[in-house]
Order: sequence, then structure tokens, then C-alpha cells
Amino acid sequence: MMPRWLKFNAVGALGAAVQLGALSILHGRLHCEYPTATALAVEAAVLHNFVWHERWTWRERTGGGSAIARLLRFHLSTGLVSIPTNLMLMRWLVGALHAQYLAANLLSIAAGSLANFFVSYRFVFRA
Repeated sequence: MMPRWLKFNAVGALGAAVQLGALSILHGRLHCEYPTATALAVEAAVLHNFVWHERWTWRERTGGGSAIARLLRFHLSTGLVSIPTNLMLMRWLVGALHAQYLAANLLSIAAGSLANFFVSYRFVFRA
């Protein structure tokens, strides 16, 4: 389990970079409102992470149907964890506490990481 957890977190770190980069561009340069920018940035990271988990983290776990079926389960499960977690924490950290939006987003990402691992392990990439 530990090697898979480390792979999962390596992909997650790259996904966090994708998310923070997208958020920085969408909010910082294109001036999208931070809730919209956050949702779009999370979506970019979810798609990025699926590709890497499919090819590396869970490569040998192809149970439960096609890659499209796994993508739908991953998107559903990760989306149900990541998007609400990120939006609620961003609303609180940035909206109420006036935290810097990139730092707040990094904390939001970390908050959903453990739940996402177990959902992927049990539901998305079944043995």
C-alpha cells in the first residue's frame, strides 16, 4: 500500500501544480472570480490526475470496466470530494478570512487528498 500511496501523492503534487497554475492564470491574469476559477482549476487537475493514475499509480488495476468507465467513476468520486471541498474552503479562507488565494487553494487540495486516495483505491481502480 505504501508504494501506491507515494505514487498517488506524486501524481497529486503534479496535479496540485496544474491546479495552482490554472488558478493563477484564470484568477490572477484573466480576472475570473475565484469561485469560478477554482472550479475550473480543480477540473483541470482532476483530468490530469486521472491520466497519470491510469497510466502509473493504478496501471495494473483495470477491474471494473473500460478506461471510460474508470474516468466516469474517478470524475464522479474525485469531483464529489475535490470540488465541494475546494469551493467551501476557498469561500471561507479567501472570502471570509481574506487569505491569499494560492495559499488557500493549496490547503484546500491537502484537505481532500486522503479521502481521494481511499475512494480511488476502493471504487475507481478496483483490483
